[in-house]
Amino acid sequence: MLTSGAGRAGFRPLRVSAVEQLTDDAVAVTFAVPPELHDTYRHTPGQHLALRRTAQNGEEIRRTYSICAPAVPAGEAPVLRVGIRLVDGGEFSTYALKELTVGDTVEVMEPMGRFVLEPRPGHFAAVVGGSGITPVLSMAATLLAREPEARFCLIRSDRTAASTMFLDEVADLKDRFPDRFQLVTALSREEQQAGLPSGRLDEERLATLLPALLPVGEIDGWFLCGPFGLVQGAERALRGLGVQRGRIHQEIFHVDDGSAPAPTPAAGTPVHATLTATLHGRSGNWPVQEGETLLETVLRARADAPYACKGGVCGTCRAFLVQGEVRMDRNFALEPEETDAGYVLACQSHPATAEVELDFDR
Repeated sequence: MLTSGAGRAGFRPLRVSAVEQLTDDAVAVTFAVPPELHDTYRHTPGQHLALRRTAQNGEEIRRTYSICAPAVPAGEAPVLRVGIRLVDGGEFSTYALKELTVGDTVEVMEPMGRFVLEPRPGHFAAVVGGSGITPVLSMAATLLAREPEARFCLIRSDRTAASTMFLDEVADLKDRFPDRFQLVTALSREEQQAGLPSGRLDEERLATLLPALLPVGEIDGWFLCGPFGLVQGAERALRGLGVQRGRIHQEIFHVDDGSAPAPTPAAGTPVHATLTATLHGRSGNWPVQEGETLLETVLRARADAPYACKGGVCGTCRAFLVQGEVRMDRNFALEPEETDAGYVLACQSHPATAEVELDFDR
């Protein structure tokens, strides 16, 4: 589902055309795309952007944020609008909320990601938490506008009404598509006058709630997005209800909040381990230093190696394992079908054999 070569050409400077306050701790940022780059920045609903800036101390900061705007047909100017929520200690999110203004320039990579929904007839559903609404908003808006035979159910969890991102946009979908868009809201720290009682949407609660809302087995695709705990609980609930793994798609946000298991430390690098890598049509080979990831090995020689989060979440550093074996510390980005096909996350991979070969261009 990743477009061929997406994100491989690197970053380009784009001008900020709008900064909108969504909540006290979240903004939506829109980038202007010049006509010559319209095709480059056209996105599939659900994809994200990697953003890059250089801090005052000279450190390069990269972060990924999902596109919330609907996808547009070929020939129309793409709308690049992302949702950014403030993270405690987050250097880029703090900059976005407190300093970024219209007219500023940010380096932006092409849209990437495999957590996508191409518009097609069917009945789809999503379980999201917090800023996990961002890619799903693009999915639902695009699907309902383009496909008259499609329906979408959004089940969202937030702390309070005041902390809920994109309230107006979701309400607009409900007004425009009352017969085809179903909205269910749960607040974990605030009672609602109508709707679900307050409380978290954990596995046990979802296992009871979902069959009461939907014909679970007839849903053509489930999209789970948000914190690790919510996504994992929703997946277990769906599998317990008999949903096939191939119909469940997920994207994890916030794996460092204590809910996700810690990375598994890699064993010692094999003596004289060597990495061969192909990137942008050029190949090279380099020795792997003790303890470093394969991405770090490539970056020592190739500054254009693709990466964003370095946490095993965004999938920007996805590469095909041509030869050898690797151990991944963690993986929250690749689907089982991708790892079965031979893809790995370079930012999490360590060599398990003396010779390893990666292809970033596949």
